[in-house]
Amino acid sequence: MVRVLEISWLVRSLRNVHTHTHTHTHHCQLFSLLFLYHLRLSEENLMDVSMRFRREMDKGLGRDTNPTAAVKMLPTYVRSTPDGTESGDFLALDLGGTNFRVLLVKVSANGKQTVEIENQIYVIPETLMRGSGSEQLFDHIAECLANFLDKLNIKDKKLPLGFTFSFPCQQTKLDESFLVTWTKGFRASGVEGKDVVGLLRKAIRKRGDFDIDIVAVINDTVGTMMTCGYDDHHCEIGLIVGTGTNACYMEEMRNLELVEGDEGRMCVNMEWGAFGDDGALDDLRTDFDREIDAGSLNPGKQLFEKMISGMYMGELVRIILVKMTKEGQLFQGRTTPQLLATGHFKTSYVSAIENVKSGLCYAEQTLRDLGLEPSEEDCVAVQRVCQIVSTRAAHLCAASLAAVLRQIRDNKALDRLRTTVGVDGSVYKNHPVFARRLHKMVRRLVPDCDVRFLRSEDGSGKGAAMVTAVAYRLAKQHIERQQILDSLRLDRDQLRCVMRKMEAEMQRGLARDTHATASVRMLPTYVRSTPDGTEWGDFLALDLGGTNFRVLLVRVRSGKRRNVEMHNKIYTIPQEITQGTGEELFDHIVHCIADFLEYMGMKGAALPLGFTFSFPCHQNSLDQGILLNWTKGFKATGCEGEDVVALLKDAIHRMEDFDLDVVAVVNDTVGTMMTCGYEDPRCEVGLIVGTGTNACYMEEMRNLELVEGDEGRMCVNMEWGAFGDDGALDDFCTPFDRAVDESSTNPGKQRFEKMISGMYLGEIVRNVLLDFTAKGLLFRGKLSERLKTRGIFETKFLSQIESDRLALRQVRSILQHLGLTSSTCDDSILVKEVCSVVARRAAQLCGAGLAAVVERIRQNRGLQNLSVTVGVDGTLYKLHPHFSAIMRETLRDLAPQCDVTLLQSEDGSGKGAALITAVACRMRGSRK
Repeated sequence: MVRVLEISWLVRSLRNVHTHTHTHTHHCQLFSLLFLYHLRLSEENLMDVSMRFRREMDKGLGRDTNPTAAVKMLPTYVRSTPDGTESGDFLALDLGGTNFRVLLVKVSANGKQTVEIENQIYVIPETLMRGSGSEQLFDHIAECLANFLDKLNIKDKKLPLGFTFSFPCQQTKLDESFLVTWTKGFRASGVEGKDVVGLLRKAIRKRGDFDIDIVAVINDTVGTMMTCGYDDHHCEIGLIVGTGTNACYMEEMRNLELVEGDEGRMCVNMEWGAFGDDGALDDLRTDFDREIDAGSLNPGKQLFEKMISGMYMGELVRIILVKMTKEGQLFQGRTTPQLLATGHFKTSYVSAIENVKSGLCYAEQTLRDLGLEPSEEDCVAVQRVCQIVSTRAAHLCAASLAAVLRQIRDNKALDRLRTTVGVDGSVYKNHPVFARRLHKMVRRLVPDCDVRFLRSEDGSGKGAAMVTAVAYRLAKQHIERQQILDSLRLDRDQLRCVMRKMEAEMQRGLARDTHATASVRMLPTYVRSTPDGTEWGDFLALDLGGTNFRVLLVRVRSGKRRNVEMHNKIYTIPQEITQGTGEELFDHIVHCIADFLEYMGMKGAALPLGFTFSFPCHQNSLDQGILLNWTKGFKATGCEGEDVVALLKDAIHRMEDFDLDVVAVVNDTVGTMMTCGYEDPRCEVGLIVGTGTNACYMEEMRNLELVEGDEGRMCVNMEWGAFGDDGALDDFCTPFDRAVDESSTNPGKQRFEKMISGMYLGEIVRNVLLDFTAKGLLFRGKLSERLKTRGIFETKFLSQIESDRLALRQVRSILQHLGLTSSTCDDSILVKEVCSVVARRAAQLCGAGLAAVVERIRQNRGLQNLSVTVGVDGTLYKLHPHFSAIMRETLRDLAPQCDVTLLQSEDGSGKGAALITAVACRMRGSRK
């Protein structure tokens, strides 16, 4: 069906060509155009070609399939496009033929981007091109380079240089490229298989009269993308359609299996001219294409290029004209020696003949120059042949480019892609309608991509300088960023120092004489035992730590059916009650308890109750907690300085509906230890790393100078978030920590917590990002108003950003949410690194603190090795993908004699309070 439509199109097109043509000639020319119909490719054909090309791209990207792939997808080690902040003087060397150029490129970014270029062309003598020994060729290049530097009087400067080397190479680093094979008439021996950068460096060193820093070696396609990328930051594709054809684009590292690493992007040199060398295009290649290939210097190679590029387009037209002439369809069947001679119909003729105004005149003149005597109809037919050949070339180019655009769009998971293609090459620039046909077909094949085509100026020269400028910018910025981030990185000695300081503060908090001034308060909890598995009974738990609170019924069973069963209901405390009187607050709590007992069908029941009260308290016994001060927005009067258990009992008595035995008042850290202690009897430490952070552990009574008695153990609530409030951590605090502290609601307080917990990590990251942006190291120095907002960078973002290998996409969406809509892939990588460094430090500090705790337990008991379990709770610990592993690694390193198991707690504040009550009841019963 497709071919029938094409034939009808060709018939119509002929009628439009020349309405007054003689009938006999009309039939001849109709036959000749039908004869060419299979050079026409429908949109359906082109979509199929595009899909084939995408499959070839995948083969080239895969480690296992790359060796047999026709489209090689070579890594270039160019990891970033220009961002407009590049500046400096750069040398470029452009070697791709018998002439080569040396350029000085001055790049300026002060206010507006400008590029000034000075260059000199040098000739490579044929004796050196075909000579023996690599040294002579590169000695000549070094000599020309010295001459150029002399002329500009810059020989004493060590400038960075970018080297455009347009021959097939295997690249292993940005500044290392091994020549695979010479082309374009070069035959200099001793170069193939060698690193061309190394050969050039050796020649320069041998001279000894100047020095340069060779930063990058690239090909002209990459240079085109980089040149255009300087003018348009959306440019991420380079395309050349000239003597040859090729393309490159920025590919996600995760898809590039030939190169280590998953993060960021790298420019891939596709070498797409070889598409079809494996037979993938055999059904679309015509007899004319086969004839061109057979007569070429490299039969069976670069088959796609031979259907598109300027080296072959004119010759393809000549072969077609010869065939038509021999069949009597042109020039009355008469050929000439000039027409039969290979290479006598140049691609530049095709461009001139297709000119709308002068094309037919030029066709007549060209044909006469070939010794022919064309009729007007012959000229029209030749023009049409040129149109068909160049249109096919433009459309094939569009089909492969559409595949690249789809790849980029899918990589970014976008519904609509906006991008720019940098283009260079004589066919694209000189042919009157090639570019228009290419653009139009690309837009038809990928309507969901908004594509801008930007013509490159001097991609091979200026482009090499731009790659070098970008590499220099990245290196300089990397050093500056790492210096800043190094302040947030802690080495082993620093972590050991933190551990020792924590040990010292713990001792101060335990001693009667120093307790009052200790930053780590080491508060007695009067919890004297962890669960032993014999606990049994029904217990109520009350969990009050914010405007929502819970009432729980916890059924603890021992023996063979040992388990814990929980029922709970959440209640709200209205704001007017949190701001009212203490009586109103505790009356409301008791009403909610009564509602819960009725809801559970236990109205009037008298049960033991554990009270998790997560506000700062001083305890003198297990069932007494003196509120030191309200936090979290509570301001109920008549509570501070009072025993909260007494206030609760008073409210129960006022109601006269039920009675409860308030056995224990605890905080959530102790609850966490007790919950895990029920599952694992070795659990003697509790740790919370969530919105805040704290720890508790079982201390020997003989060391607890604040409590009477030397026998047994008691759980100590460390309140370690305040570690460093006395200046102990000043050496480890960065300007970012100080900024977070100063803008907090409690400056100078909870310094350790502010370096670790979920309430503050996002804010530390935000301050680092602000600093980087102000120094031009991030977001091109442009700040969004939203990022200036305190608390806008939530700690949950750290967990999301580090969660999976598609994280850069996650980073991009978070940055867009923060108003940074034009952030780049490089920005995303850096934001991820900042998050990683800040979270790693938090986990290491936590590990150092925990190491001090377990070491103290080991030394208390005089053990060579300690085996202990730590019960852990908190959103940061649970949700961050690497926090627990880093903490464990630090702990193992700092406390090698302690075998520590980290056990994640479930509902320490509810279930834990009930278990403390159950243990207290068990111990009370055993004393009786």
